Amino acid sequence: MGEWAHPDDDTSIIGPCGVWHQLYGVKCGVIQVTRGEGGGNAAGNELGPDLGLRRENEDRVAHYRSGTVDIFNLDRIDFFYNQSAPLTQYFWDEQETLRRVTRVIRETQPEIYIGFTPTLAAGHGNHQQAGRLIWEGVLAAADPTMFPEQLKGPHALSTWQVKKVFSGGSTAGTGGTTTAANCTTGFTPTGVDTVAGVWTGYNSPYTWPAGNSQAQTAGTPKIWQQVADEGRAAYPTQSRVMYKGVSVPACPRFGMTESFVPFQPNSSTAAGRDDAILFGAKKPDPGGLPLGTLEYITFSRFYNVAGEPFQATVHLKAPHGKLAKGNVALTVPAGWSVSGPQQVKEKPSADLTFTVTPAANATVDQNAKVSALYTTKHATGYTDNVVRIVAAAEGRFQRWGNWAEYDQWLQNTAPQANRLGRSQAIQSMGIGQTIDVPVVVHNWSTQPQTGAVSLDLPADFTIDAASKPYDVQPGADQTVTFKLTNTDTTLPANQNVSIPIHTATGTETLTLTLVPTTVIPQATPVVDGKAEPGEYPGQTLDLGRIWQGAATCTGVDDCGVSSTGEGSTAKVSWSDDALFFFIHVRDDYQSYAVTPAECVGHWQADSVEILLDPRGNASEALKDTANTFKLGVFPFTQSGGPCWERDADNHQGYSSGALDTGNAPGVQVASTAQWVGSNETTVPHAYAGGGYDLEVKIPLADLPAAVDPSRLGLNITPYDNDDTSAPGTTTLRHIDMSTRLAWSALGSVQSDPYRWGLATLPGYTPPSDRSTTPTPPNVSNPNLNGALSPQTIAQSARNGVPISGRVPTDDLKILSSKVRPTGVDLVTSSKGTGTARAFLTSGQLAAIPVWTTSCTTDPPPDYGFTPCAITDGATPPWSPNMSGHLVNQATQAITRGVQHWTIPLTAAQRAQLKDQGHLLVSYETTRNEVQAFDIRIA
Repeated sequence: MGEWAHPDDDTSIIGPCGVWHQLYGVKCGVIQVTRGEGGGNAAGNELGPDLGLRRENEDRVAHYRSGTVDIFNLDRIDFFYNQSAPLTQYFWDEQETLRRVTRVIRETQPEIYIGFTPTLAAGHGNHQQAGRLIWEGVLAAADPTMFPEQLKGPHALSTWQVKKVFSGGSTAGTGGTTTAANCTTGFTPTGVDTVAGVWTGYNSPYTWPAGNSQAQTAGTPKIWQQVADEGRAAYPTQSRVMYKGVSVPACPRFGMTESFVPFQPNSSTAAGRDDAILFGAKKPDPGGLPLGTLEYITFSRFYNVAGEPFQATVHLKAPHGKLAKGNVALTVPAGWSVSGPQQVKEKPSADLTFTVTPAANATVDQNAKVSALYTTKHATGYTDNVVRIVAAAEGRFQRWGNWAEYDQWLQNTAPQANRLGRSQAIQSMGIGQTIDVPVVVHNWSTQPQTGAVSLDLPADFTIDAASKPYDVQPGADQTVTFKLTNTDTTLPANQNVSIPIHTATGTETLTLTLVPTTVIPQATPVVDGKAEPGEYPGQTLDLGRIWQGAATCTGVDDCGVSSTGEGSTAKVSWSDDALFFFIHVRDDYQSYAVTPAECVGHWQADSVEILLDPRGNASEALKDTANTFKLGVFPFTQSGGPCWERDADNHQGYSSGALDTGNAPGVQVASTAQWVGSNETTVPHAYAGGGYDLEVKIPLADLPAAVDPSRLGLNITPYDNDDTSAPGTTTLRHIDMSTRLAWSALGSVQSDPYRWGLATLPGYTPPSDRSTTPTPPNVSNPNLNGALSPQTIAQSARNGVPISGRVPTDDLKILSSKVRPTGVDLVTSSKGTGTARAFLTSGQLAAIPVWTTSCTTDPPPDYGFTPCAITDGATPPWSPNMSGHLVNQATQAITRGVQHWTIPLTAAQRAQLKDQGHLLVSYETTRNEVQAFDIRIA
């Protein structure tokens, strides 16, 4: 089972699952927490639930050929790009999501679990939380005290122990191959995680069609890597394009982070086999222990000090009967000591505890592996786990925001995930300012620790004391705080600086981000697209720094810079209760012009986003951009003038024109950009004057809270898209190929308010009745209810796992269904009340093609993945009928007893049902329980 946050996060398993399915009979499944409704749509105008339906199909298409036909969507809302697991928990209803994950695990009983890391290294907060749900779900599914209602009643499940977990493990190493089967043979990890791989050079059942553009011999098999690369591209709504290359074999590898069964270490030849990931879980381990034997190690503590002993316990359990008589011995790193081997008696289980003492000179801030070998007369079983050696007196920068919350999760919820590492030390400050740097000294040892904390300062910094003392008792903390001052008011080219923090026995490095600062003066601008004298007397802000997409810049007058003139800049003033912006963008190529319906997803066309954090503390409050105002401005549209929208903020959605949702009242925009009148590249697309000017008014009442005039978070980020036409075509596309610039330019700065610049507004006082507490965030577009997805209903009816992992019911019965000339008549009987939704479908519904192709011999199950012409790869129409597969639908309020109801049909619709016609019915009770039916009709 794999688990991810969005469709297209999960493509790493397409090739491996195909091989495992074909060679070893293994079935893969995917848990998708969301359907990606909050993302952009580069292929159509669907948003919200309509986009969720389309993206669900893309994911099913990507995986279908690998045998991964079970994709369990949990119906959580996909809201916007962020880097906050706590914000994700806020929108996802954390406990309900875990409840659904737990039900799906208990229903499907996966042996192996694969997915994202739970650490902040996952980036997207949705990815972080999806990674956490792996660790939490594995624990919950095996725990009878978690969601005990799932374990009783007419639909009672049993607890389930996942055997292996691959979430956040390292796959770095040397050796192995990509050119032959058993591709991890000879591979040596650089870290302590066991790594399993699989070769994707095996022939798949899918063949090259005649006339293919890749010039491959018709009828010869595609290798699994080809199938994987084609599937990885099957997300046109996500700006993916049809894969037209020829793949070479690869060796995808997975780093194991938890195992409850014996396995083969990478030093073993067997570990190099392409089925090694299955050992002990799906296939017997080559050591010979019976399949289903549990063997794993736990420790009395994870963080340990050199020279001080701790306990390691080896847990053994027979799958049935008793364990074979034998002994267990531990292997520890060189220089460490361990108590002697222990006997295993003929009992159903055993827990054997050893004393381990790290070497006195054991390396600190490093994981160390402890392994166990269970030896019987006829078999052996290997397992290992890791501890971390830390400084006796460890000084860590005091965590805040998402970093503090993550460390608390490790401590309180998933201690085993400590092997992946705690949070990094991160902070930001305005140039020329002074901040506190608190350092928490923790004593991990059994003896009192004394010493001093000191900081290594880079150039242009001063501190209030060279060092400060600590005296800490065992297990206790002491905080020492420094005053740190940046003495240079010029923003450096590299905004991140490193500051090592030292104690007597340890070191940690603080990454400090320097952000620009400005003073916003009071003036009286008029929004007319011109910066008249006196309207913007403040500092000119440099917007010519690139933070993403530098490779797509072309020429010397592109991407906000110029060799012959001024680059992209901005000036800001305030007047009354509003901010005014005059923004000059240097650009040499006018991008795709959007329609009013496309005035969202500003990164898919030329645009400028203005980002405002009214209190300057959104990151500290664990809400990130949900506590901010972000206005994306398109300088021109197909209608001529500009349009604007709010994205990934406190109230995202359309903000101008006929689609205005009222989330930015009073915003005014003037633009000098004039559309060239065509999205064809045959027309010159140069901006008149080498760019454009924007003048924007933003009423401060539109912000989610009152502005703190001493600390306003501010950033301005131009997005530059050039020629986005597909190869062989001359039409610009609404697709993300942007270069991204900013005043404060750091990776992912659009989601990190703590990395924005800081502004003050001398003389400004917000109205006394304006709250300093941000309003609850509104993401505008809801998520799709799985009871409205024909593909989800068909799957639930087939495999019995309830829609979205919700509570099942059997209240509704379909007594009869009959196709008549004017409709499909249904007779149902129900024990209670609720809502039934019926969908009539035709054709192959499980994987509806996402590309058009001119190949005439590319039938199912290849589903049009191969081009036969350079112009192939357009997206077939999707809405409103799922590319013609949704014939009709109806909703019926269900009451207790027998009911007769009809789904009307035209003659043409009735004829459609002759092609694999199905009646799909979902039922939701008033208690939110679900049922699914799939009836073949003709």
